[in-house]
Amino acid sequence: MNEAAARRVVLVRAFERAPASDAWSQADREWATRAAAQVEGEAASDDAFIARRAALAAERLAERDKRVPKLLASVQWPGWVAWALPVLAFAAGAAADAVGSGKQINLLAPPLLGLLAWNLGVYLVVLVRGAWGLIDRRARGLGPVARLLGRLAHVTGAAPKRAGKVAAEFVADWMQASQALNAARLGRVLHVSAAAFALGALAALYLRGLAFEYRAGWESTFLSAASVHGLLGVVLGPASAITGIALPDVAGVEKLRFPGGENAADWLRLYAVTIGAVVVVPRLLLALGDRWLEARLAARFPLPLDEPYFRTLLRVLREEPVAARVAPYGAVPSPQATLNLNALLAQALGRGSRVSIAPLTAFGAEDDIDPARIVGDATLLLPLFSLTATPEAENHGAFIERLREAAAGRRLVALVDESGFRRQFGDTSRRLPERQALWREFLKERRLGAVFVDLDQPAHPAAGDELRAAFGGGLA
Repeated sequence: MNEAAARRVVLVRAFERAPASDAWSQADREWATRAAAQVEGEAASDDAFIARRAALAAERLAERDKRVPKLLASVQWPGWVAWALPVLAFAAGAAADAVGSGKQINLLAPPLLGLLAWNLGVYLVVLVRGAWGLIDRRARGLGPVARLLGRLAHVTGAAPKRAGKVAAEFVADWMQASQALNAARLGRVLHVSAAAFALGALAALYLRGLAFEYRAGWESTFLSAASVHGLLGVVLGPASAITGIALPDVAGVEKLRFPGGENAADWLRLYAVTIGAVVVVPRLLLALGDRWLEARLAARFPLPLDEPYFRTLLRVLREEPVAARVAPYGAVPSPQATLNLNALLAQALGRGSRVSIAPLTAFGAEDDIDPARIVGDATLLLPLFSLTATPEAENHGAFIERLREAAAGRRLVALVDESGFRRQFGDTSRRLPERQALWREFLKERRLGAVFVDLDQPAHPAAGDELRAAFGGGLA
């Protein structure tokens, strides 16, 4: 899918991760899935189906929520950045006094040598980051300067005011998903700007040279004529070979010491060729490379479709129902609780899913279970605990680890039943959030999502939305 389609996908995902609302309900989600499957057909590719579904959903959302077009526009790359920064860089280069003051050109002018050194340093960083990026994915993102400019270009990715949690999540998700594309765009702009700065400095120097005679020479507290001869040979030697303009010997360099000097025309040509070879040409080549990468990423946006949210949508298209297996620990749910649990999971997982309940694992018997028998053919494993119990690492934690070993490659989410705790202490007890926080922290330490359910209550849309979000960010 292209960039625009991916942007709609990320926006719709943000809406679907939130609880159902008037703008987007469970019925709307199911409609979007069915409609996209009908339009694209069973043979549709994964990204074509996901993109079509997002386009249909975004169109309906835009009719109900006027924020949607503004949200999509708020994260689009501003085209003015591509010309504004180079223009400013050219002006800055033209205004900079790169070689000296008055009518004298100091051949050792730190700004001019600094310009060359800075660009060589940038090339080294680009090379190192590129090599590191082949090893570590974290090195492929934006650097600190690029991140800052990216935020400024997007006005910090600001969504419309009072846009709410959905908008904030969408903006954050999109900025994360578009890092590679933004890196290519910012790289292109920065490389062109660097070339423009150098061209601005040279253009201003040549224009001033038409009206004034510049005298080239040098002066230094620490360097001798021999040292300066060697330095000029390193810096301007390649340009001398290209242009045929000979560099003076040590004695000739000594004669250039101020207040002497000579007409600066040849030296300006040497520095112009050097800056063109070291700054302008490499920067433009790097900009072309980033432009190619930008076009490639914009046409084939790298949105990972192996996330739970997308896998669930694709399961509907491929007719691959979820096989959920509930593994109770410490207490058997009552018949009515089992019916409510089945209805709740069916609502959250969608039609066609299969829900089964594994044999009870008694408290303290976690070392004696057969994990394969508990897991079965489940694609989603749900250990079920009671909130009345205090979580213990040697029991509840050991049970989780046994299941995790047996359920390799399967989705694992913990259910915590609040019904017994509510019956014992009441719905308004201040102990309820304390016990929830205890379980949440316990499960977080074991890298396990926690879903709190009251199995005394029948299934309802809000509970299904909470489960859907926990099972991977928006199961449909």
